[in-house]
Amino acid sequence: MGIGRDVDALAAVPLFRDMSDAQRKLVCFTSERLVFRAGQVMFRQGEVSDSAYVILDGAADITISTPNGPVKVATIGPQAIVGEMGVITGAPRSATVTAAGETAALRIAKEGFVSLVEGFPAFSLALVRELAVRLENTNRVLAAMNSARTPAE
Repeated sequence: MGIGRDVDALAAVPLFRDMSDAQRKLVCFTSERLVFRAGQVMFRQGEVSDSAYVILDGAADITISTPNGPVKVATIGPQAIVGEMGVITGAPRSATVTAAGETAALRIAKEGFVSLVEGFPAFSLALVRELAVRLENTNRVLAAMNSARTPAE
């Protein structure tokens, strides 16, 4: 896949949708395109959050370590971004992300990602929306889990 196809792929990602082709091209030039084999770890829970990944093709499983072993919490596919929360907060990775099959991703280094947040208000707003949706979904899941544990009265 050439840079033109990567630029087109970014146009479909909500965070990059409002950018011009020239701006998306700059993101591609300043990022690293990686291809992961099935089962290959993209990053591990607890590692330094040094970059965000945009899934261009394929899928990745997100797992968290628990006292009872790893738990898969989600599978993400094309147009998804992962790893951005740690880049923003500076916290270590909160999960392990593993390629579910052959997966192409654009790795955006922390400095480049922060520059996008600082330089593109539409990107920042789309990022806030994405994180708000994730928080809402997490709250829903936690509420359902809590309801399942609470004995009927």
